[in-house]
Amino acid sequence: MRKLFAALVVSTALAGGAQAATVYPLDRATILSGSPFDFKVEFSSVVKPEDVKITVNGQDYKAVLGKDVQFVAEEKVKDKVAGSAVILRGLTIANAGDYKVEVSAGSETKSVTWNVYNTGTTPKAKNIIFMLGDGLSVAHRTAARLMSKGMTEGKANGRLNMDDLDRMAFIGTSAADSITTDSANTMSAYMTGHKGAINSLGVYADRTADTLDDPRVETIGEALRRQTKKSIGIVATSEIEDATPAAIVSHTRRRDDKAEIVGMMLDVKPDVILGGGSAYFLPQATNGSKRKDDKDYIKMFQDAGYKLATDKNELAAATNADKILGLFHTGNMDVALDREILKKGTVGKFPNQPGLVEMTKTAIDQLSKNPEGFFLMVEAANIDKMTHPLDNERAVVDTIEFDQAVGVAKDFVARNPDTLLVVTGDHTHGITIVGMIDDEAEGTEMREKVGVRGFPNYVDANKDGYPDSVDVTKRLAMFVSNYPDHYETFRPKLDGPFSPAVQNDKKEYVANEAYKDVPGAVFVQGNLPKDASSGAHTVDDVVLQATGPASENFKGYMEQSDVYKVLADAFALGVKQTN
Repeated sequence: MRKLFAALVVSTALAGGAQAATVYPLDRATILSGSPFDFKVEFSSVVKPEDVKITVNGQDYKAVLGKDVQFVAEEKVKDKVAGSAVILRGLTIANAGDYKVEVSAGSETKSVTWNVYNTGTTPKAKNIIFMLGDGLSVAHRTAARLMSKGMTEGKANGRLNMDDLDRMAFIGTSAADSITTDSANTMSAYMTGHKGAINSLGVYADRTADTLDDPRVETIGEALRRQTKKSIGIVATSEIEDATPAAIVSHTRRRDDKAEIVGMMLDVKPDVILGGGSAYFLPQATNGSKRKDDKDYIKMFQDAGYKLATDKNELAAATNADKILGLFHTGNMDVALDREILKKGTVGKFPNQPGLVEMTKTAIDQLSKNPEGFFLMVEAANIDKMTHPLDNERAVVDTIEFDQAVGVAKDFVARNPDTLLVVTGDHTHGITIVGMIDDEAEGTEMREKVGVRGFPNYVDANKDGYPDSVDVTKRLAMFVSNYPDHYETFRPKLDGPFSPAVQNDKKEYVANEAYKDVPGAVFVQGNLPKDASSGAHTVDDVVLQATGPASENFKGYMEQSDVYKVLADAFALGVKQTN
């Protein structure tokens, strides 16, 4: 504890309390036995190393943790000294049980308790398919069922694939620093077992300025590489460096460190990577690149044995490769409504993008070649990305696409009952269905046609599971509970995704007047701050459904971090399974 480090440059994140130490991992953290993590204590004042006392279950910490901490004399926050710190990187605890960590230095004290858990000695599942609808709320599911299946005399004319999964739980989504959440910390909790702060991935967000030096915890991708010979797959309709897919491999306090996340993905080397986001793989001199260096990650992945695919034809031809890198867009992939029906958005620039169903099937076919089994994460990212701007029809059509991908996974599970299938969301939106909008209802104003009783008249004549048109005369009345100033048109946006608010000269978001003269449009006063351009996440629990071995452990109310414990136990990640 005598080793002094140069003062670290600093930060904005989670500083310790005024006269109290902060300990990472936080109180009530759940830690897989043998899983590496970083231990850090932040003091709110400058202390001497000889005054620092740390005990674990009443013993000097070195007797339990087996290593000496490193002492940081001064850490700064906004150019001011925030206090001293101690840190221990790559710590592991082998034995399960509760560990009470007590820290003191002068008047500062802190006590936390960690629960270290083990898994069974034998894997319960050979494969895990973890499917996440980003922002998936109950209303998205209800709307997807009504829009794709229809309803007669109050009974649905069909069920979604996810409707019949036989285990269910409610998942709390709050972050370590807020009751509201974002995709990063929730998916990170699913994939590490540790609750984190908003925007963080695979770390406890500390007070230093460097977003990449925060105390790390092991991700499921790293655990699989450390303990098993299983293959790993990541599929997303977002940029592949976006928060949800990044959580499989990443360690950063800032989810927008996308250029660095690409490097972390190469470190773990998932066997199948399919999605958008090629802009962060390309060196800065390449047109469309978003990197600020000359690193060519396309070439680096190819040198590591990956077959590159940039459209659905190349994806189909890549299935004989050992590893596949599919990058089908420089940014987020186009939504299903634009890609398959309207041919809008950037479909003209990227005309041959595969859909989520094709990518899921390709990933399963490729990964299932491994006799040791696989872990596959599939994300329908655009449910969230379309609900933010109140574009509910696009969000619901992507929910239908997600459910069809769930159907692909269910078919595989039926043939391979040693597979655990998990279907869930990461957070909710305040979307709800308040009946129908009926163009033929009495009234001169569109608002008089909202909430009308009856049934919608969507048609699926070609039986592809999607409505032939979302702009029918009797359509779902879907609204979001939080929003900026905007013009409500009461109609689907067929020309392109909805942009409800734009910035004015004061950098405030005001209603986008492009929709002002749409027949029947009304101005809606926002209920969010003026710096909000779109709707925000809500705090409601999400629904998790599952089937297959270990699915019985999903029940009642669970935290996101509890989900990881079920996944780890299903794969027996507490046991070394490699030679």
